[in-house]
Amino acid sequence: MALMQNAALPYWEDLYNFSDQKKKDFSGMNPSQNVSFYAPRINGCSSRKSLKVNANVKGYKKVETINGKKVNGIHVEGMPFSGQTNTDLIKDSSIEEPNHEYLLGRFMEDRFVYRQSFVIRSYEIGPDKTATMETLMNLLQETALNHVASSGVAGNGFGATREMSLRKLIWVVTRIHVQVDKYSSWGDVVEIDTWVDAAGKNGMRRDWIIRDYNTHKIITRATSTWVIMNRETRRLCKIPDEVKKEVQPFYLNRTAIATEDIDSEKIEKVTDESAGKIRTGLAPRWSDMDANQHVNNVKYIGWILESVPINVLEDYNLTSMTLEYRRECRQSNVLESLTSMETKTAENRPNNTAKEDFECTHLLRMEDDNAEIVRARSVWKFNQNRII
Repeated sequence: MALMQNAALPYWEDLYNFSDQKKKDFSGMNPSQNVSFYAPRINGCSSRKSLKVNANVKGYKKVETINGKKVNGIHVEGMPFSGQTNTDLIKDSSIEEPNHEYLLGRFMEDRFVYRQSFVIRSYEIGPDKTATMETLMNLLQETALNHVASSGVAGNGFGATREMSLRKLIWVVTRIHVQVDKYSSWGDVVEIDTWVDAAGKNGMRRDWIIRDYNTHKIITRATSTWVIMNRETRRLCKIPDEVKKEVQPFYLNRTAIATEDIDSEKIEKVTDESAGKIRTGLAPRWSDMDANQHVNNVKYIGWILESVPINVLEDYNLTSMTLEYRRECRQSNVLESLTSMETKTAENRPNNTAKEDFECTHLLRMEDDNAEIVRARSVWKFNQNRII
């Protein structure tokens, strides 16, 4: 305890400019009294805000509520703490309360829809300063996992329910289709809605829509199909009746993408002869693995784009992508990325623009035996903003 106090003294001294007398007053205070810390003025700012702390030296104290509001780690309107030890923070009225929608989601529409907001960070944008397809896919996945965690049926698995965890079952995605109208920029806030429905007898469909937080305009739509796999045998299996009973109350008969607009066509296999470019030697890293002990499905997008020509990446927007997952990938595997391209008729294109749109077909396969990992299809439209 003495070591911790000595190590902390320089920090408090520097941050709060304690005088020698203040240090003596602080070290000799009654454990039950309140102390006010005042932050120094910064960059000429005249206002100072204070935080009152009620010191508690009587050991661990479990906190169930903050300011009369229950804390459960799912959704808190007030301060986002799931518990506190040794100190109880007393909120001062001069401290502005942040908007915790950016941190924690909430249920909408009688708990059928789960909504969460995110700020696009600097490390989530590409060379054009907008969010990448990988960023969007990661946000979709994060919202889906939080939906399960907040639903009250979550088990101890990665997005699994309690009954699934008991049976060592996990969800795996078989197909996902994403349509992007606009990519958000650094600092933009997006709002994501997600919900689930049945997909045949032994599958589940999960849909998403992404809105611009300020304009409320839908900028991305996505739909996906999921099945259940045994975590140990790595074999697909039927959805047990006990699991169906858990998830069926959340089913919502609604689609993010109109049926006629969903890319449901078969993705043809790319061969060495049809591929315009082949990228070899793609090796998964330890950081590419997820909690289910296989390569995270979002990681495949980066490898797919490795075989897309650089001029397409620079001058075109990826407006649609469909991924069909066919096999797991482990850290020991080495992959190859193949891409074939064909031009598409440009719609609503100015007459003075000679650029064509592209549709690409992709394949990720094992380098040693050519076993297929992912088939994919993407649509690229020329970025009009690059016209000088």
